[in-house]
Amino acid sequence: MQLQRLLQFFGWPITAGVIIALLALLLFPQLRQTKTSDVQMLQNHLPYGVVSYADAVNRAAPAVVNIYTEKRVIERYRNLSNNPFFRHLYNNSNTPQQERMQKTLGSGVIVDSSGLILTNNHVINGADRIAVLLYDGRVTAAELVGMDSDNDLAVLKIELDNISPITLGDSDKVRVGDVVLAIGNPFGVGQSVSQGIVSATGRWNVGISEEAYRENFIQTDAAINPGNSGGALVDAYGNLIGINTAVLDEYNTSSGISFAVPAKIAMESLRQIAQHGRVIRGWLGIEGGTHPRTKGIVISGIYPNGPAHIAGVRPNDILTHINDEEIEDARQCMELVNKLVPKSKVKMNLIRNGESIELEAIAGERSNTQTKT
Repeated sequence: MQLQRLLQFFGWPITAGVIIALLALLLFPQLRQTKTSDVQMLQNHLPYGVVSYADAVNRAAPAVVNIYTEKRVIERYRNLSNNPFFRHLYNNSNTPQQERMQKTLGSGVIVDSSGLILTNNHVINGADRIAVLLYDGRVTAAELVGMDSDNDLAVLKIELDNISPITLGDSDKVRVGDVVLAIGNPFGVGQSVSQGIVSATGRWNVGISEEAYRENFIQTDAAINPGNSGGALVDAYGNLIGINTAVLDEYNTSSGISFAVPAKIAMESLRQIAQHGRVIRGWLGIEGGTHPRTKGIVISGIYPNGPAHIAGVRPNDILTHINDEEIEDARQCMELVNKLVPKSKVKMNLIRNGESIELEAIAGERSNTQTKT
């Protein structure tokens, strides 16, 4: 009897506990998984081994080429040229001369199935012969199509079948912190890959262009060395986002601060070079700086007989709009002017002595020979 009473006393609590536990398992199925199943599920969702960018490299590498150039250089014998007494002798045109071939190396990127290659202007500038080594081992001569010295770009053309153009990415969507890969031919050792992140975008005042505000680079910490110039900067999926151009280092070796021309800018230069043989940029003949208190630029220089001068623009005018597009700063204004079609009408909104005025100019074509007043 005592045992029966004891069972009756504990029976209901035990039964209630079992029912509650069953309900909990039904309502919360994750409680039924063990630590072992958690590990197995995590492994099923992770790639095998460590994270790799091999797929990105496999996509991009066949489009990256090695570029070798030769330039004929004439030199005078200068055994005693450092001696002030003999120096005048070596300024004479009759001084014995020697000829040698100066060799350079760099990289390039096939961007079109017709054989168009993007590289840096400084890689091929002045070259008498240009040779291209493809990823599959083929070697061929390359023809210079044109150059864009402002962005240190050049376009080459090769005549080969079965080439692999790179896939283009959207350089406008590149963000600081994105993983990037630099593919090129450092020190001539052969195609190599380095990895880093995007350190900054829209970087300017680097010293590559004569006019700093025209610069617009992607900054990375991927290792870039001599020979990498003109090679590909790709994203983690192997899409081209830039053309590697320069490093910030006085010894010309990788310092963790590297610069690439955004792919969008490079491809626009290529399009114009392929179509016109040169890059055509609009020109108004003005210079100015960002206004400290309002949007727009303060006109500080006007080129004589340039489009703005003829239209009536004056120093200290504040240019606020070009063709109804609001001007944010000097760099954005330069981009708007570059896009102007030469000989097209340009509406300019300005503020002069506190009053708004509107002028019309005829866009010119920018060259590197204009001088301002």
